[in-house]
Amino acid sequence: MIMRGFVLLLLSLFAVAPPVQAHELDPGYVEIQPFAGGSWSVYWRRPDVQGKPMDLTLHLPDGCTPNEQPNPRDDGNGWSASWIVNCADGLIGGVINVAGLERQRTEVLVRIVDQDALVQTKVLTRDETSFAVAAQPTMLSVLGNYFKLGFEHILEGYDHLLFVFALMLLIANRWRLVGAITAFTVAHSITLGLSSLNFISVAGPPVEAVIALSIIFLAVEILRSIGAKDTKNGRNPWVICFLFGLLHGLGFAGALRDIGLPQQDIFGALLAFNVGVEAGQLVFVFASLIGFYILAQVGRLLGTFGQRFVWPVKVMSGYAIGVVATVWFVERVSGF
Repeated sequence: MIMRGFVLLLLSLFAVAPPVQAHELDPGYVEIQPFAGGSWSVYWRRPDVQGKPMDLTLHLPDGCTPNEQPNPRDDGNGWSASWIVNCADGLIGGVINVAGLERQRTEVLVRIVDQDALVQTKVLTRDETSFAVAAQPTMLSVLGNYFKLGFEHILEGYDHLLFVFALMLLIANRWRLVGAITAFTVAHSITLGLSSLNFISVAGPPVEAVIALSIIFLAVEILRSIGAKDTKNGRNPWVICFLFGLLHGLGFAGALRDIGLPQQDIFGALLAFNVGVEAGQLVFVFASLIGFYILAQVGRLLGTFGQRFVWPVKVMSGYAIGVVATVWFVERVSGF
């Protein structure tokens, strides 16, 4: 337990890092969809870097005019611009490129909707800064892209990761922990699917606020468990994890709605995104467990000296989780 607290404190510091660092790692976003008269509407958002748009330049396929892009505006999430283009040769086969991406640590999500409402998505990275628009993406490319989107979304979702980490800190019994994480996974898979397929609809901001509240709940449980052999929620953790998992699934669905699902492969894309989320979560859990094991060995070397700090570090860990989650909760409520 002592070493878990140190790892959590590091996560807490990372979670409250200055906004500039967070913006620099935010992804860029390009959306192209049909407009009147055979023209196309383009939306281009770049991350913020110290009050200025990141040095990225969007290049559309040859033959698309106008070439000049309007000055971006700060929309609170980055620097965005919208304009209309005419592409004499269409988009199919044309190359979309983001110049300067090779020098950045971020990524750019490109989403293209054609006249038949078919959706193509592509994640551009520093190693792959361009791609050719396909007439119809293959099933394999759709699955690969949405798996990658889900995998990266969970690893960038610090609130979801902090919830899972708090579970690992709270539940010492490995089988109860497995049951709790399984219940959490099953639950958020259910609401992710139902919400993405428009069977249920819940406003995003309240969901994000209550997700922060769920982390505060776990922080309280961590503090309550100090000195106690067990707690009611500690004995049946899967129940509360299932309920909160339903809530977190709505948060995942909000991100997926922003990306959009390709109508031609909607179920495959949804499954791939969900599998990507689970894969990212497993990577985080295994990495944390390895870190716990290594640091626990170091703790044993400290002997009695190290054991003296178990109680205060657990207290610090509970409060650290609670403080970070409370800051998130206040920020999200104030943003309603």
